[in-house]
Amino acid sequence: MTVVEESYVDTAVGMGDIELRVPADVRCLPFIRSLAATIATRADFTTDFVEDFRLAVDEAGAMLAASAWPGSELRCRFRVGTDSITLQATALSTVDLLPDPSALFGWRVLTTLTDTAKTRIEQIPGGYRVVIELTKRAAL
Repeated sequence: MTVVEESYVDTAVGMGDIELRVPADVRCLPFIRSLAATIATRADFTTDFVEDFRLAVDEAGAMLAASAWPGSELRCRFRVGTDSITLQATALSTVDLLPDPSALFGWRVLTTLTDTAKTRIEQIPGGYRVVIELTKRAAL
């Protein structure tokens, strides 16, 4: 069964957004972690901020890769603000239920390392799209 995702258009894409698409496989997580750390470092955030964000992005990517449709891709879109970075990560899945966030250690990691963490599932032809959104703000 093939999932077609051509109709997906995210109107929230900004000119300064950075998007990485990799196979939805845990072996690709180092690329995502590295990009997250590079973006945060180049945006002149603190070392603690960079490390927290890198770990949160890694955890989000691992969650998505674990439930992703075999052969699909993991999309990570980063948006840098003046005092924050937001990640929107998505993967296709055959699973129509999100795991209970309160029961997942990884979700607790995400909510500890970021200021906001949200997840949702969207039905698409042939499956589902799982979305995780994280925002990390600089300490004032």
